[in-house]
Amino acid sequence: MTLIKSISGIRGTIGGRTGDTLNPLDIVKFTTAYATFIPRKTGRIVVGRDGRLSGHMVRDVVCGTLVGMGFDVLDIGYASTPTTELAVRMNGADGGIIITASHNPRQWNALKLLNSEGEFLTAADGAEVLAIAEKEDFQYAEVDNLGHVTIDDSFDDRHVQSVLDLKLVDVEAIKKAGFKVCVDSINSVGGLILPKLLDKLGVSYKFLNGEVTGDFAHNPEPLEKNLQGIMDEMKTGKYDLGIVVDPDVDRLAFICEDGKMFGEEYTLVSVADYVLSQTVGNTVSNLSSTRALRDVTEKHGGKYAAAAVGEVNVTTKMKEVNAVIGGEGNGGVIYPESHYGRDALVGIALFLTSLAKKGCTVSELRKTFPEYQIAKNRIDLTPETDVDAILVKVKEMFAQDNSAQVNDIDGVKIDFADRWVHLRKSNTEPIIRVYSEAQTMEMADELGKKLMQVVYDMQK
Repeated sequence: MTLIKSISGIRGTIGGRTGDTLNPLDIVKFTTAYATFIPRKTGRIVVGRDGRLSGHMVRDVVCGTLVGMGFDVLDIGYASTPTTELAVRMNGADGGIIITASHNPRQWNALKLLNSEGEFLTAADGAEVLAIAEKEDFQYAEVDNLGHVTIDDSFDDRHVQSVLDLKLVDVEAIKKAGFKVCVDSINSVGGLILPKLLDKLGVSYKFLNGEVTGDFAHNPEPLEKNLQGIMDEMKTGKYDLGIVVDPDVDRLAFICEDGKMFGEEYTLVSVADYVLSQTVGNTVSNLSSTRALRDVTEKHGGKYAAAAVGEVNVTTKMKEVNAVIGGEGNGGVIYPESHYGRDALVGIALFLTSLAKKGCTVSELRKTFPEYQIAKNRIDLTPETDVDAILVKVKEMFAQDNSAQVNDIDGVKIDFADRWVHLRKSNTEPIIRVYSEAQTMEMADELGKKLMQVVYDMQK
């Protein structure tokens, strides 16, 4: 049983003892703390949820708690993370709570907390919410001041229309191309909103795992090892493109027409390449993302900057350097012309526009980008593991190495001339993520495994 409190929200497994998991009492505590913290202007909070099995239970507890705090709740029902973010802005609400554990398996759920801009709370604001929660000194509304719940299911359509209205989305070019796609929406809200987008774009489609049951047909993280079903379907030759999203539709992966992975790291690279060809500017991704974005950015005359892992860290850096596009190598596209949040719908529309204008296949498009391979490994943690001490020792090991540059703004990243490795504690799981990149997968994996062995030796 697990409960994780981080920059990515309050996330945990359902059931178990209070304080150890995401259970009704802890949901009340953290929701109350958020409602205590958030500046009250309109007195409205938006609540949306993905298709998880526990979503209805968590939604009832969250909405009831907000009403008890005197807030009016705009319940938008089943909704993607980017839809909920946009709903906060469109409604002029004080904030929002997204009930989703993103890519985590079915037993997990989470509360993702938004400010009045529909953006994730900063690390400092999140820390304040957690501090309020620990004090448990709460003041609830009296009976005459209780809030009310309003249900509004119009925001999927409004989200889709906002994507169609983007200047760099060429609806007519996409329609003219006559694309045929296969989509894996992993039994969650992508199965509701993506057909609406594809219909408007004139794209024909087949959905795998399109029913919103929350009982995920496979591990919901959109990685190659979890996507054999759609990869096999693509090999039938019936489709131009495969599209995969995670349960809350903020991560996006593509599959080529021949059934091979386009590469989740190259979702952002390909979309950024198109945007930068039309708009001069800078880009941002996190430290664990491919160097290919830097290469593409510099090719178009822009400057690339790296941020700590975590969407709010990326968006903060994007605002700082006035980036025209950014995101995360896990398939997260952030396009400020729409909003400062990862949005698979925006990524799909921009990618299809680029593909239509280039008139090539997806595999041909992939070959136009710099070739890197990332190995993504992990070290499972025990309660006794001192992660901070491990990272300090790793940093010290390479501090005197003239062939390496060491960055410690988020864990430890060691940059060599032709490769890099990044060790950091996950914001969403009890693990150390070990990401490494080189020109071949063998070289990348070898580097990652070498650093993993260093960590294992330290634990002996």
